[in-house]
Amino acid sequence: MASQSTQQRARRTIARKLSCVRSFFRFLCREGTLEHNPAMAIPTPRLEKRLPSFLDEAQAARLLDVPTTEKWLGLRDRAFLETLYSTGMRVSELVGLNLEDVDDISGTAIVRGKGKKERLCPVGSTALKAIDAYLAVRPKKLKVPYALFVSQKGTRLTTRQIERLVQRYVHTAQLSASIHPHSLRHSFATHLLDRGADLRSVQELLGHASLSTTQIYTHVTAQRLKKVYDQAHPRA
Repeated sequence: MASQSTQQRARRTIARKLSCVRSFFRFLCREGTLEHNPAMAIPTPRLEKRLPSFLDEAQAARLLDVPTTEKWLGLRDRAFLETLYSTGMRVSELVGLNLEDVDDISGTAIVRGKGKKERLCPVGSTALKAIDAYLAVRPKKLKVPYALFVSQKGTRLTTRQIERLVQRYVHTAQLSASIHPHSLRHSFATHLLDRGADLRSVQELLGHASLSTTQIYTHVTAQRLKKVYDQAHPRA
């Protein structure tokens, strides 16, 4: 296993360096120094697709219940965790949310994704209640009052701050150290597919431009089914 891991890392290094060489030769072609890119004929090493880390439903519930609700910071943290899991949005999208982006009546949020593309995300009732509970007690005097999730200093929460908070809660919940904020997005997609959602709908909810990007989650669910089958079937 160790040799396979080392080999895979070596392939990734080669692929990364090859990409740099190709870019350099593309530049020379644009400048007229070369007529053809000699690096284009070199094949890229085949890389295995890494399956995303995710939580099962019980683990997700355990993580979401960790923040205490005695103070506004705990209510804020529970609200952003619930929002990440409820919508499957990226952390960069979460920290960019403004108060006006979340509509309690329709149960949706306007999310600004990659390339400044906007999409409408459904927000579950549990997440909406958590957001309302947080907003009811958060401080009134803020440096960025229109931001949805703010820090103790009154500024917009950053992705790094979210990462540190999630790491702390993962540790408290005694979950795998490999779990990170993006794992809630992976969990969102995996649980939807497990419960019968179609791949195209999950693609739209995640804001993926290509269906092939979303298909990684079919490998996750298939792997889980195979594990259940091996454990349960008498002739597996």
